[in-house]
Amino acid sequence: MECDSWRGPLPDAEAFARDILVRADRADADAEVSVLFADDAFVRDLNARWRGQDKPTNVLSFPAAAPAMPVSPIPGPRPLGDIVLAYETVAREAREAGKTFEHHAAHLLVHGFLHLLGYDHETDADATVMEAREVRILESLDIPDPYAENTASTQNRA
Repeated sequence: MECDSWRGPLPDAEAFARDILVRADRADADAEVSVLFADDAFVRDLNARWRGQDKPTNVLSFPAAAPAMPVSPIPGPRPLGDIVLAYETVAREAREAGKTFEHHAAHLLVHGFLHLLGYDHETDADATVMEAREVRILESLDIPDPYAENTASTQNRA
């Protein structure tokens, strides 16, 4: 927890993230993901350093390096990587879209998680596949399709 503002809408952000991510990937119970709840300034700095974009964004994903061996000799969970969320951007986007903060945060966690699994949205075909997976996961969490009202869904991709 880098930004205490998250504690307002998500008093137990760690439990929220754990619940969303465990339910998003029922097939891989032995995976580990780090989630950082940050503010726009923190995310802007990361975005500038790692992506060359000097602006905040809603979510950043940093996949762990692929292991050299198919099975790790080290016991324990397989690290997938890190997800970082920016509070002010998430809150603003939720407000502007008329969505609950919790639903939007859950969507962005799922979106970031799918990036860790190798999904991307660089092409229209890739975006279609990734968005369909997001929608299926969110539906299983009783969260409405985040793209249903946004016919230009490519505008706000993380």
